[in-house]
Amino acid sequence: MHIQDIFANNKTTFSFEFFPPVDDAASERLFANISELEALKPSFVSVTYGAGGATRRLTQELVARLKSETTCDPIPHLPIVCHSEQEVRAIIDKYAAIGISNLLALAGDPPRALGEYDRSKDAFRYAADLVRYLKDYNDTGAHPDPRGFGIGVAGFPEGHPATPNRLLEMDYLKAKVDAGADYIVTQLFFDNRDFFDFRERCDLAGITVPILAGIMPVTSEKGLQRMSELALGARFPARLLRAIRRCNGVESYVRKVGIQWATEQCRDLLDNQVKGIHFYTLNRSTATREIFSFLGGADAHHLAKY
Repeated sequence: MHIQDIFANNKTTFSFEFFPPVDDAASERLFANISELEALKPSFVSVTYGAGGATRRLTQELVARLKSETTCDPIPHLPIVCHSEQEVRAIIDKYAAIGISNLLALAGDPPRALGEYDRSKDAFRYAADLVRYLKDYNDTGAHPDPRGFGIGVAGFPEGHPATPNRLLEMDYLKAKVDAGADYIVTQLFFDNRDFFDFRERCDLAGITVPILAGIMPVTSEKGLQRMSELALGARFPARLLRAIRRCNGVESYVRKVGIQWATEQCRDLLDNQVKGIHFYTLNRSTATREIFSFLGGADAHHLAKY
């Protein structure tokens, strides 16, 4: 379903993110979790794409399987780093052919092994360039939907780590929206004040597309460290760190603290008319399902009513 229709049909969207499994065993574990999350009736699910196209084939395989074997509506990530125009065209042609309705256009990160990679070698330097390319592709009528692909882009409530100038950062985001983006999904954050401030600054900049809030519950101290590596520049509020420290290393307590924190984030976001909540699941289902239950809903359709 085109993202414009998803927003038209849902007061609030609820979506989940997965990453491609690396082997058959991981694939089966993932689909067991997807089966449980599918029961929550997500508005859509997204699928990540490894640095520099490292998981290109795996991403495409997971997207195709989600499309054919589940009721989930998959939105593939499409980063442009280390890619030629021909490679990007081949990817979007394939997605159009299997009926994928939406893409998430990203600049992406080069593989660490490449060191100081020169992005001037790439066909597209910035995510806004990819958005414009996708809009031109849509205009050719190559997609089964006359509107072509719905296009999402990333936003950073705490600031983009590569753009310390917050005014310039908003200019870059506005450029992506002006190029044709239909919505924004944010990097994870732990203090809703950062999201609300980001949303206000978007409004001041004339950005009117829906903004979805990215949420990832802390489920272990090791997971907290991993989040800091996945989301460079992420700020962990002192209150959250103090609550985790009180757990004295007992992982079951850390998990309860993290899920309670994420639940309260979601409750506050819903009370403040967030357009959507995007859960970074790390390919697991239990924490997300618990948050749904604590919010008082059996599935996304129920929660979206309130």
